[in-house]
Amino acid sequence: MRIAARFSFLFALTFSLAANAQTVPSLTVADVDKIVGQALAEASAQGAANGAIAVVDRVGNVLGVYATNPANVPLMTITSGRGIPVNNGLESISILPSTFGAISKAITGAYLSSSGNAFTTRTASQIVQEHFNPGEKNTPSGPLFGVQFSQLACSDLMRFGDSAGIGPRRSPLGLSADPGGLPLYKDGQVVGGVGVLFDGVYGLDIKVDDYDRNTDELIGVAAQQGFEPPLDITSRITADGKFLGYADVDKRDLKSSTPTTVNAANYIAIAGYTPAGRRAGAAFGTAGSGVRFDNRTAYPGVDSWVLDDGAGNNRYAPRGGFAPIGNALAATEVRTLVTEALKVAFRARAQIRRPLGSYAQVTVSVVDAESNILAVARTPDAPVFGTDVSLQKARSVLFFSRTTTAAELRAVPAEIILPGQLSTPALGTYADAFQAFVSATALTDGIAYGNRTIGLLARPFYPDGIESKTNGPLSKPFATWSPFNDGLQLDLVLADIVARLDGSAAPPQGCTKLPQSAAAGPGPGPTRLANGLQIFPGGVPIYRGEALIGAIGISGDGVDQDDMIAFLGLHNAGLALGSISNAPASKRADTLSIGKLNPRYVQCPFTPFNNSREQNVCSGK
Repeated sequence: MRIAARFSFLFALTFSLAANAQTVPSLTVADVDKIVGQALAEASAQGAANGAIAVVDRVGNVLGVYATNPANVPLMTITSGRGIPVNNGLESISILPSTFGAISKAITGAYLSSSGNAFTTRTASQIVQEHFNPGEKNTPSGPLFGVQFSQLACSDLMRFGDSAGIGPRRSPLGLSADPGGLPLYKDGQVVGGVGVLFDGVYGLDIKVDDYDRNTDELIGVAAQQGFEPPLDITSRITADGKFLGYADVDKRDLKSSTPTTVNAANYIAIAGYTPAGRRAGAAFGTAGSGVRFDNRTAYPGVDSWVLDDGAGNNRYAPRGGFAPIGNALAATEVRTLVTEALKVAFRARAQIRRPLGSYAQVTVSVVDAESNILAVARTPDAPVFGTDVSLQKARSVLFFSRTTTAAELRAVPAEIILPGQLSTPALGTYADAFQAFVSATALTDGIAYGNRTIGLLARPFYPDGIESKTNGPLSKPFATWSPFNDGLQLDLVLADIVARLDGSAAPPQGCTKLPQSAAAGPGPGPTRLANGLQIFPGGVPIYRGEALIGAIGISGDGVDQDDMIAFLGLHNAGLALGSISNAPASKRADTLSIGKLNPRYVQCPFTPFNNSREQNVCSGK
C-alpha cells in the first residue's frame, strides 16, 4: 500500500506542477527567518560563535545570507583533510569568506534533491571521492565523481545577479561535499536548501563508516526542522547496492528547542547573489522560476519540461545547428532526438529514487559540432543539478571526439592566478600525457569518446579504483589528487572560478580559455567546454555517417541510466529519421587497448525498463 500511495503522490505532483504550478509550495520570508532562527539557536547551544547561514530556493535564488558578525565574517580553509599543501588546485587556501561556503552548501542540498530522493552535502561527499565508499580499498570511484565542478559561476547556462529571477542559478564554488548543506521541503516537495558554515573548514568526509558530530551539520539539521523531507527518501536510497548517507546526526542530537529571534540587519549582501535582507523564493514550475511544463509544445507526445526566460518563452527551444556548415543537425532532428531520449527515460527504472520502480527523472541537452546549445529539456521532477551537468557531458564528449583537441589544449599556457597559492599548468601537459597513455595519435584521430571513457581516464587510479602508482592522464597523481585538485577538470576553470568570486557576470563565451566557436550563429559563440568539463557517465557524440555533428548529454537518476538514455535515445532517433546515429562501432573508444584494457564507451543497466524483461538493451547497437 505504501508503494501504491507513493505512485499516487508522484502522479498528483506531476499533474499539479504541470496544470496548476501556482499551487506548488515555496519559501516565504517568514520561513527564511524561522530556518535561520533555528540555526542560530543550535549554533549558540553548540558554542559556535561566528559563521554564516544561507537559504536558497529550489532554482538557487539566494533568499538570505545571515552572518552572526557582519563586521567580521570569518574565512574558511578548503581542505580534503589529506594534508595536501597549498598551490594544488583549491587545496589548503584560506582566502574565502564562509559565506561562499554556506551558499554552495545550500545550493547543493536543493539541487541534488527531488520528491524521490533527498540528498545532502554529506551524500555528495560519499559519491565524489576516489573510492565508493570512501575508505574502501580497490573499489571504483564515486558514481558522481567530478560533479563538484558544475553549476559554476562562469557557466554560460547558469543564471546570475543579485536580483531574484529565473534559474538555475550559479554557485560560487560549484557543488559542495562539506557536511552542513541540507534540502528544504514542504508537502513532500523540494522548495530549497540551507547551508551552514561555522567550523571554518570547507572540506569533506573521508571516513564514512563512523558517525561524526559535525558542528555545521548539527546546525543545519536544526535549521531544517519543520522543512524535513519524507523519511522514505532520506537514508533509504541505494547506488551499486550501497546505501547513500544523509546525515550523521538527527534532531535527537540537538541541544536547542526554541528559535533565536533574528536580527534583520545581519542579512548581508553578497555581490552577484543577493542584496542585504531576505526575500521569498520562487514557486518551482512557474515561468518565474525558470523551469516549467511545456504542454507538449516543443516535443509533441511527451510530457517535457523546459527552461523559461521568465516571460513564458522556452530559453532553448529545439533549433538547428550552426556547424558543421552544410551538415549540421536540423531542428527536426534535434526535436526527435530529445523526444526519443525522454521516451527512454519514462520507461527506464530509476536507480536513486523512491519508490522502487519509479521512472528515471533526467535532463537532456543537445549541442552542435561547435558546442552551441540546440535544446534542453527535462522530466517533471529531475534534480536541478542535472541541467548544467547534462550540458557539460554533451560538450565534453564532443570536445574529446574532435580531431583538434590536442592542439587546442596545447594553446592554453600556464597561469599564475594568485602567486604562491593558485596556479594552473599549461594544458598541453594533459594532451602530452593523454597521447603517451593512450596512443601517439590520440585526440587527433577522431576516435569517439563517451563520457564513461573520459571519466576512466580522469581518475587518480587506472584502472578505476585499483590502487597503484598509475593515474589517468587527465588526473593528478593520487599524492596530490583530491576533489579540490582533480586535474584537467579544475585546471580548465580555476582562473574563471576565482575571477567570478567578486560577483561579476559570467563572460559571454563561458568558463574556459579554449578556442571560441568558429560558427556560432548570431552573437558571441561559446568556447569549448564553456560550462566546464564533466567526468562521469551520461553523454555520447552524434554522427551523420562518419561525420561528427554534435552530442547529447543526460543527467539524473543513475549514471548507468544516463548512459543508456543518451545511447538509446540517439539510436532510436536514428531509426526514426535514418539520418543520425551513434558513432560507427569502429570509431568508438572501446576499440582502444589502454594499459591492456578496453575501456567502456557506455554501460547500460541489465533489465532496465519497468514492466519489461528486456535485457542487454544496448548490445549490438
